[in-house]
Amino acid sequence: MLLFRWLILLLLLLAGVSFAFYAGTGQARYKRYGLLLLKWTLLAAFGFFGVLILERIG
Repeated sequence: MLLFRWLILLLLLLAGVSFAFYAGTGQARYKRYGLLLLKWTLLAAFGFFGVLILERIG
């Protein structure tokens, strides 16, 4: 459980770094990487918390 929390935090941090590189350089590839990381991080987080909620209900 702790591993998944750290993984989600790390992915969010990497997305933030990608957006910072985009802001610094203006290269669109960093924006694309940041959005891709953010999308998969949010999907993983929703799945993780969905499983936690289902465990509480069931």
